[in-house]
Amino acid sequence: MERFDVIIVGGGPVGLTLALALRRSLAGIRVALVDRRPLSVPGDNRASAIAAGVRRIFEALGVWDAMADDSQPITAMRITDSGSGDIARPLFLQFDGDVAPGEPFAHMVPNQASGAALLAAVEGTAVLAPAEIADWTGEGASARLTLVDGRVLSAPLVVAADGAQSALRQRAGIGVVGHDYHQTGLVATIGHELAHDGVAYEHFRPAGPFASLPLPGNRSSLVWTEAEAAAPHFLAMDPEALAAEIEAVMGSTLGAVTLEDRLSGFPLRLQIARSFIGPRLALVGDAAHVVHPIAGQGLNLGLKDVAALAEVVVDAMRLGLDHGAADVLGRYQAWRRFDTASMAMVTDGMNRLFSNDIAPLRALRDLGLGLVDRTGPVKSALIRAASGIAGGPKLLSGMPI
Repeated sequence: MERFDVIIVGGGPVGLTLALALRRSLAGIRVALVDRRPLSVPGDNRASAIAAGVRRIFEALGVWDAMADDSQPITAMRITDSGSGDIARPLFLQFDGDVAPGEPFAHMVPNQASGAALLAAVEGTAVLAPAEIADWTGEGASARLTLVDGRVLSAPLVVAADGAQSALRQRAGIGVVGHDYHQTGLVATIGHELAHDGVAYEHFRPAGPFASLPLPGNRSSLVWTEAEAAAPHFLAMDPEALAAEIEAVMGSTLGAVTLEDRLSGFPLRLQIARSFIGPRLALVGDAAHVVHPIAGQGLNLGLKDVAALAEVVVDAMRLGLDHGAADVLGRYQAWRRFDTASMAMVTDGMNRLFSNDIAPLRALRDLGLGLVDRTGPVKSALIRAASGIAGGPKLLSGMPI
């Protein structure tokens, strides 16, 4: 039996960041990282929106500098609303400025840059990949993972960072609540004729939001929500026709558009685990929650989980406590449940409010957006909340644990 202090199942950005946070915060901690696939830098050119608070996590862990040169600050956001067939896209809400002097409220970070930085930084962690899990038990003083090849791993705490279809969550009998949006998220990287100047655009349309998020150079990351029935039509379009469609939806905001990779799609749903913890088990990232991408908070929520769980575990181990005990894990759950539930309600409500073409409702929501735009303190509070700097675990403030 191979013994560890923490076993993390899932080698995506959330699992890698947790392994790094634990090892950088407590000397001598024994961490194992298990994944069914070999760990590698992502092969696509996609990017993720990283809020200011989450960027501070990477700074505190010493990996931000390795990502910064390839990243693009988001210096402003422009939000428009339009109905079916509308040519004009009136601007109803805009966010400008920094959340702190010289600190943009978010960055677009290429997945290749973040993946390379995190993989290089977790050297020294015991990595078991590819490795399939045959069995798991959380009974007794330590949890045990049995791998298909016969190896047995033991630790007081196992962390499920293995995605929305988490096998560990299912093995632990933890159910989920939520619903299908009957929408498809379409993503691609585009090139465009005009400079974006660090501005992110979100066009609310009857089928769902259409966002272009700035990348280095005259490039942007496209996150496009479409009705489930309509998505196959766009996925099957040839690149030239699709580029023309994207340019039209954007109102030629950034000039002529070209596709830098194929459009891909994924189903959208709201899914929250009924519990974020089980016997000697903690859920993080998509294993715990999946929210609508309308506010770009999915990965940020997972990395906030990392900050909270790492602090709870390190504090307990420094005091000589059982860091996999129910009361210790209960602190983690209490810390993260409210924030997650709040974000789920906000994104779900926004999607319901904006993904329609009902004229009276459009008039009401546009009035609300206009009022928010004219109320400085409200705008400031919203952007601080979205940036993740409104308080919480030490790592979110850039402080070591």
